[in-house]
Amino acid sequence: MKHIIIIILLSLYAFTGLFAQDNMANNIDNSNIALQGYSPVSYADLGLAQKGVKEFKSEYKKIIYYFTSAEQKALFDNDPEKYLPEYGGFCAFGVYAGAKFRPNPNKFILKNGKYYLFLYNLELDAQQLWINENDHPKLVKVANMNWKKLSQTHN
Repeated sequence: MKHIIIIILLSLYAFTGLFAQDNMANNIDNSNIALQGYSPVSYADLGLAQKGVKEFKSEYKKIIYYFTSAEQKALFDNDPEKYLPEYGGFCAFGVYAGAKFRPNPNKFILKNGKYYLFLYNLELDAQQLWINENDHPKLVKVANMNWKKLSQTHN
């Protein structure tokens, strides 16, 4: 009986570890909704920050995405990887600097078919910091290296 309990506990630990992994690598709320409900297709295809609606939603790798229309949902369902935000939807400049921050969904840059979200508040405009660096390839290279570690942490 003791062995069965240990096996059950280890299984639960492994399952919650997988779920926690999703939380570490993706900026989601308690409902597993990505991008604060904004449409990933609007970012990637239209270059717009548009709030999606519950009627048009999809789940991919246990994460829920909202869309503005059935057409957007179909595009995402056909090729979800194409529409995922860089760095799990965390602030790109924060990842470049070695930390995870929740972005403002209206602050983003679309470049080479990928979109990068940024923190924005009264004290900091991370999108402007990124632009001011004037070296997108370098910023992405460093952020990509940092993301390998950050995607595995709660930070």
